[in-house]
Amino acid sequence: MSSKPVSSRKQMRPEDSKGAEDAEAESEHHESTIPAGAPQNHIYVGKKPVMSYAMSALIQLSQAGEVVIKARGLAISRAVDVAEIVTKRLGNGVFSIKNISINTEQVKSTETGEMRNVSSIEIVVGK
Repeated sequence: MSSKPVSSRKQMRPEDSKGAEDAEAESEHHESTIPAGAPQNHIYVGKKPVMSYAMSALIQLSQAGEVVIKARGLAISRAVDVAEIVTKRLGNGVFSIKNISINTEQVKSTETGEMRNVSSIEIVVGK
């Protein structure tokens, strides 16, 4: 009695890979939290790793010369980290923090529908 070895890999058919690509593109589309009328040199900090925002800021700085790093709520500390990484580690002293502004925004809660106060920060980094 001969038996065939069982492969633990899942076989991908061409139609399966197309669905995976569509799902990946759709998930990338939904991950974007950038408002519609946002300027090009603004970076909205969220849940991604700090270095991805820092590299994005560095690219924007090389093109525009100034970038605005924005965050709300728990992402504020991550935005501060991004600004510090860009100015101290990656910028080699070329870039500096020009302005910092903190605000309170009122946001409608998704659970209760009530208005809540959320802290926000804007850090301007430039040459």
